[in-house]
Order: sequence, then structure tokens, then C-alpha cells
Amino acid sequence: MVRVFRPIPVNSLKLLVFDLDGTLIDSAQDLCNSVNATLTHFNRPPLPDAQVATFIGNGAQMLVRRALAADDGVEPSEALLAQAYAFFLEYYREHKLDSTYAYDGVLEALAALRSVHDQPGASARAMAVLTNKPVRPAQAICEALGLAPYFLNIYGGNSFPSKKPSPDGLFALMQEANARPEQTVMIGDSRVDIETARNAGAWSIGCTFGLAPGSLEDTPPDVLVDSPADWTVALQAAKIDEEP
Repeated sequence: MVRVFRPIPVNSLKLLVFDLDGTLIDSAQDLCNSVNATLTHFNRPPLPDAQVATFIGNGAQMLVRRALAADDGVEPSEALLAQAYAFFLEYYREHKLDSTYAYDGVLEALAALRSVHDQPGASARAMAVLTNKPVRPAQAICEALGLAPYFLNIYGGNSFPSKKPSPDGLFALMQEANARPEQTVMIGDSRVDIETARNAGAWSIGCTFGLAPGSLEDTPPDVLVDSPADWTVALQAAKIDEEP
């Protein structure tokens, strides 16, 4: 299902930017396993997967920080955080593809979006990934799952001085694609993605099938979709709305 709260001017779009975790891929199990391996290594009790999943979205370091504080509510020291973060990254790099997969319909939707863009007379558009996950595992996952060829670039949480919802990464992609904010759409599953779009003056599509769909209730996107297949439907619906 597609719910349009503010029609997106599809004819003028030049850049589609996707979040990764919870939007293109379901990586929750590998992230949860890596968090609990880290907690066990530092003599902390493991956490339920459902609880760990609520910590995802603001980057790997924040994920580890929240997990370390979850049991007793005490913020970890910077020294402990640094050690735990380093362990987490090493473990996750080895296990990032154990259970992670692209959501059903993602590859088909990306192919459909690209085929529309490649049609004679259609506006040239670029697609890219902007995630708060560290860039190297993000790129490796996209390559392994066949996603990378669709994207102009894949940027991570350590690609810029600040992470989403800072607009830095979105602005950089706009510059690369020669796109203005009103020609750009950010597609993601969480409040962080919608705030990133707002902070950059761009449009937003929220995904209810992701890891943090509840956060979209307080921070609604311009368009809300229930599946990757709805990305093309949503854009087509907006296009119809803007035709006379």
C-alpha cells in the first residue's frame, strides 16, 4: 500500500538516495548477534534481539554504546566503549553476511527504477546509498548481494564528519549527481532518514517494512510504502498527481 501525504514532483527528480539497514537489506540478526558477542566478550549479559533492534539506526558506535548501557543504565566509559566498538567491528566484519539478505523485491524494484530512468526522453537520474553503517561493511554487503551496480556511490556513517540526520552526506551526493534538494528523494525506514531529508530540504519516502517503522509515526515522510515494490508505485502515483 502507498500513502501519499505530499505528492513528490517525479518529473523533476534527479537523485534517489536509499538507506541500507531496514530499507534495502534485513541485517538485524547479524547486528544482534554481533552486539551480543561483544557483550559476552566484556562480561555483560546478552540482550533480546528485539531490544537490540531498537538501538539500530544511529551508527555502529551508538549501537554499541546503547547496548553497553542497557543492563544497568550506566553509560560506558570512553575507554570501554572504544574497546567494545573495536571488538564489535572486527566481529561484524566476519559475520556481516551470515544471515543478512536483501528484502524481497528490492533487486526487482531497483531494476525497474533504473529501466524507467533509461527510457528515451526520461530525465537522467542517479541512485545512491547513504547509511550510518561504517562504509566498508556497507559496500561489501551491497557488492555481495548484487546491489552495488545500481548505485552512483555508497556512503557510510564514517564517510563524512557527521552522520544522518546531518544532511552532509545527502548534500555530497546531490553535488555528485548535480541535483538540487527539490530534485532529491531520501528513502528509508526510520525517523533518522526522514529528518535527514528534511534537514537537506529533500523529499522523503518512508518504509514500514524496516527495522524502525514505529519512528515514522512521529516523523511522517512525504510518502509511506509497505514494500520495495511500492517504491515505483509511489513515484508513479506522485507523477499522476502532478499531471494536469
